[in-house]
Amino acid sequence: MEIFAWGKHGGFGRATRVIGRELARRGYEVFAVVPRRRGQKPVEHLDGMTVFGFPPLLPWSAQKWLKLADAEIYHSCEPSLTTYFAFKAMPDRKHMVTFRDPRDFSDWKMEYDLPSLNKLQVLHNYLYENNRLVRKTIPKMHAVYTIGKYLIPKVRSMYGLSIDPQFLPTPVEIPSEVKKAGVPMVCYVARLDRRKRPELFLDLARKFPDVRFIAMGKSRDLKWDRYLREKYTGVPNLELTGFVDQFSTERHSRILGQSWVMVNTATREALPNAFLEAAAHRCAILSAVDPDGFSSQFGYHAKDDDFAKGLHFLLENYRWKERGERGHEYVKETFELNRAIDQHITVYEKILAG
Repeated sequence: MEIFAWGKHGGFGRATRVIGRELARRGYEVFAVVPRRRGQKPVEHLDGMTVFGFPPLLPWSAQKWLKLADAEIYHSCEPSLTTYFAFKAMPDRKHMVTFRDPRDFSDWKMEYDLPSLNKLQVLHNYLYENNRLVRKTIPKMHAVYTIGKYLIPKVRSMYGLSIDPQFLPTPVEIPSEVKKAGVPMVCYVARLDRRKRPELFLDLARKFPDVRFIAMGKSRDLKWDRYLREKYTGVPNLELTGFVDQFSTERHSRILGQSWVMVNTATREALPNAFLEAAAHRCAILSAVDPDGFSSQFGYHAKDDDFAKGLHFLLENYRWKERGERGHEYVKETFELNRAIDQHITVYEKILAG
């Protein structure tokens, strides 16, 4: 689907880059075959991987690079037309897929109603990710996984699978220590796109003048991004950092480490990396969605968009601390980087062994 580089900074790409980087560090030969972005050459080298890029509007051209990779396993981080072309180009090899955000019709309608960039971009994504060829390929996979346990029945139903997919955790680095801010601090870690509803987070800053608010991210729609920054400029306890590259700077981890609460205001999520990273840094989770019980167990589930009530609840009597610690222990036990990569390697070995 994508890799976190060359101007593409999504959760799918982050997972692809981390998994590939860690496999390369362990001596595996790793290729990533992705749609080429502006400034990206057809062949690049990144974190020990070889990255092949094909023109986004010519997805069938990916077959050239898929064959050149000559891999033993073709692992799709979320299905797309490239999944189909990998199967077509190398039918005698092993193929697997990890569903990171399976979207049914209602999910796509939500994307269309509140597009990140524009409605045409949503239609393009739909055709690339969810067409008939992709849907026919999934049941042929040698293995099907999801990043969240609650997604298992959804994926089985959507693709008519005969058995349940299995859970495969997203690798997350656990900091050895974090230093929380001495005053209440709340962060937002996501794009400022309309579907994410960042204005709900930004409005909280005015309601809690004694709390420091930091929003990390920017919108793909530059006009919308500019509107938000102009509207909320002058709020003294609010900082909008813009995009922060977690692969080239420690600032992303430092802000999470200082924050007491991470707020997610999106209308829809699967199990976003931001939840895992925030919990790894001992932040409580305040969110309108509750994948695998993350918000209800490790923070506050704002199911009625009652974010102000939830933030007050978490700050009162330092409830955020106990819930953040609980989330930290769960993520450390389930998603810790080396543990998760070990599970990926075990899966690869099982697939190769038949």
